[in-house]
Amino acid sequence: MKADIDMFRGAYKIPSELQGEVTWQSPSNIALVKYWGKYNGQIPMNPSVSFTLSESKTKTTLKFRPKQKKSVQYDFFFEGKKAPEFGQKALSFLEKATPFLPFISELDFEIHTSNTFPHSSGIASSASGMSALSLCLMSIEQKCNPTISPDFFYQKSSFLSRIGSGSACRSVFGSVVEWGVLDGLSESNDLYALPIQDVHPVFRDYQDTILLVDEGSKAVSSTVGHSLMNRHPYRETRKIQAGKNAKSILEVLRQGDLESFVQLVEQEALTLHALMMMSHPYFILMKPNTLKIIQQLWAFREQSGVPLCFTLDAGANVHVMYPGNDKETVMSWIKSDIVEYCQNENYICDHVGKGPKKLT
Repeated sequence: MKADIDMFRGAYKIPSELQGEVTWQSPSNIALVKYWGKYNGQIPMNPSVSFTLSESKTKTTLKFRPKQKKSVQYDFFFEGKKAPEFGQKALSFLEKATPFLPFISELDFEIHTSNTFPHSSGIASSASGMSALSLCLMSIEQKCNPTISPDFFYQKSSFLSRIGSGSACRSVFGSVVEWGVLDGLSESNDLYALPIQDVHPVFRDYQDTILLVDEGSKAVSSTVGHSLMNRHPYRETRKIQAGKNAKSILEVLRQGDLESFVQLVEQEALTLHALMMMSHPYFILMKPNTLKIIQQLWAFREQSGVPLCFTLDAGANVHVMYPGNDKETVMSWIKSDIVEYCQNENYICDHVGKGPKKLT
């Protein structure tokens, strides 16, 4: 693995007056096969497969100028206000990224970031946030080394994003993305994600309506949840299951098999939360309304024949997933029968997206 890591170490001359600003907008993603558990260096315990979303995104502007003092100088603003807690995470990330981006030690930074969705509520804000910041940093590296190819630009952005937040490496690419070594997928690896091109048209515009059951911070962070997998009684069994499910979901996505998609995605969602409930210490992130929505969804699917399904991230919110041609029917059901279970009747209409976008 060392040789692979070394390919991302920068070797170039840093311009003496490197300054300016860059803005990227990067989406969150929702895992179909869940990443849960990791080794040192943000190496995944199991492979994962995700949909990149379109509307749940983070916008980050990174301002940079030559360093005035030896110590790291930076300011971090979230939603227009200084945010020391988030700033510490950004500082930690910058320190970890410095061996791969030598210009970091030569610059001072000002970071401005905002989300289109509630932070820490089970939508992967760390994925969109860290990927947006990594893309900004790569745009600076591109100023130092204009010969960087587009493929390498996004591979290294994914590699850097992983350092900040594991699932962030998947947000660098659009549509369907795989991360982690997977038997039979020769280009798969643990250091950066891989976009999957062979996807049936039905999944290119798949819908994801996110029902905001709980917009508050989670009782247990994903970082803590991942760490509990190190001594989990079902760790090895989960690694085997996730590998099989990742291979299966890629075939399902290629064939356009909606029935198998529903079964696999819901099994993975329930497995994730079962792993939480079997951890030591154990914990539950679902809320009563999470379960009510799931039960209502099952009943509606049985009655209507619409192939919708649910998935869950590490939180209480419910992602309702369905083909684009069923959007009118599903949204009518959500508005009439389901929105009462959402906090403040809030939900986000999202769908599979094309990936990040450079704004300036």
